[in-house]
Amino acid sequence: MSVNASLPSYASGTSTAPLLGDTIGANLARTIAAHPDRDALVDRGSGRRLTYRDFGAEVDRVALGLLGLGVAKGDRVGIWAPNRAEWVFVQYATARIGAVMVNINPAYRTHELEYVLNQAGISVLVAAPSFKTSDYAGMIEEVRGKCPELRELLLFGGSAWESLLAAGDQGDPARLAGVEATLSPDDPINIQYTSGTTGFPKGATLSHHNILNNGYSVGELLGYTEIDRIAIPVPFYHCFGMVMGNLAATSHGACMVIPGPGFDPATALDAVQAEGCTSLYGVPAMFIAELALPDFDSYDLSTLRTGIMAGSPCPVEVMREVIDRMGMAEVSICYGMTETSPVSTQTRRDDSVERRVSTVGRVGPHLEVKIVDPESGVTVPRGTPGELCTRGYSVMLGYWNQPDRSAEAIDAGRWMHTGDLAVMDEDGYVGITGRIKDMVIRGGENIYPREIEELLHTHPDLLDAQVVGVPDERYGEELMAWVRMREGTEPLTAEALRAFCRGRIAHYKIPRYVHVVDEFPMTVTGKVRKVQMREEAVRLLG
Repeated sequence: MSVNASLPSYASGTSTAPLLGDTIGANLARTIAAHPDRDALVDRGSGRRLTYRDFGAEVDRVALGLLGLGVAKGDRVGIWAPNRAEWVFVQYATARIGAVMVNINPAYRTHELEYVLNQAGISVLVAAPSFKTSDYAGMIEEVRGKCPELRELLLFGGSAWESLLAAGDQGDPARLAGVEATLSPDDPINIQYTSGTTGFPKGATLSHHNILNNGYSVGELLGYTEIDRIAIPVPFYHCFGMVMGNLAATSHGACMVIPGPGFDPATALDAVQAEGCTSLYGVPAMFIAELALPDFDSYDLSTLRTGIMAGSPCPVEVMREVIDRMGMAEVSICYGMTETSPVSTQTRRDDSVERRVSTVGRVGPHLEVKIVDPESGVTVPRGTPGELCTRGYSVMLGYWNQPDRSAEAIDAGRWMHTGDLAVMDEDGYVGITGRIKDMVIRGGENIYPREIEELLHTHPDLLDAQVVGVPDERYGEELMAWVRMREGTEPLTAEALRAFCRGRIAHYKIPRYVHVVDEFPMTVTGKVRKVQMREEAVRLLG
């Protein structure tokens, strides 16, 4: 990394293209008018294939159905489902009527679901009946009585969902146009929950302007046009799927390809081959799983040109294989956070492999980034580590109904403080060097140990628990719980701890390793030394 220490660690993204000033619905209408007969959406799981004209009709049908249910601008509509065509219809339909779509993580258990339903004040919940081992319908019934604002439940394939579609068919398009005329690009239309350090997640609230422009900008840097076909095996409930995937596609007239409801390496490559995809998304663990398939060489991936790898750092060998064996010569690394819609920095199509594995690229168009001293807030010289901050159109409106938490994250100058430690070189490339707090990134999922620790504290045999991230080849990081047992109890095994957590917390937050100790390493002031625990964990696990 070349460094000119006389320069401050600040960069702003220039662009010849202006920001988009419309709502998501208006932007979609423009794409439909330009490319009515091109493929908009292919859902491999259900076999559905829609042109932009057909896609627009389905979106309008759901939008009119929601209006018929009494959903008004600003009302919160929750969606709890894996990837499928209907998820995308709901995404665009809620935006068309100015309702706020609340993404619910498919891995949530009942207490997380109940919290989100109440915190966001969700009045209408759209959900899949089940997925894998999760009985969504059963879990919703379990918490429904504790969620006073929830008045409508629409299960995909159920009678209430079918009635909504039938009502949409009878709805008046003039009513929809009238509602749409009252919307502003700055209206909130999406809430995405990010793990909270104090046990419960915070709802990052995003506007049309935030996510439409971020999706468009990411697509521009990938060189998207209407001939691109994007395989999206990453979840829609996260910005990666619904913004970098769906909105990047629809703002360019490209096609969204859903390989299946959840990630499966063979299904993803099968979709690329069958649909002639030009772009493929994933976290490094997904690409590793695809490359490891015994019959990998039998897939025809010759149409691939680009894609996005994000969520955690990419090992250099994996990047080389993605470029050489998958043909993704223009693959891009993106960095960001839900609170910034999400992408702040991105590698460019002509960046070297070295740049793509050692940095997270340069600042995106119309955005600013700086690296500051975490204590003083002063911008540090290039080459000096500090906290990465972002400012611009992408910064969220705030955390839903949590003005105090919003003020902690966004300062008076409208800079979003990421909590990530980073360093900037003289060309403006940013490298992430660590995290100020102890967040763990497992397979692209941000996990805050505090939430897991609070759950472990409810175990009758545990005196205390601390959770740290340890390096893992497959997921980037795994979780290890350090526990202190109550007197006279048997030491807790990893399996027993996992059994205790199962059903109480999302599966990706369940620790893989357990280490029983008498005392935690402490600082002189009585703070637990997680850095020392991580070092010790690495030694213990070899």
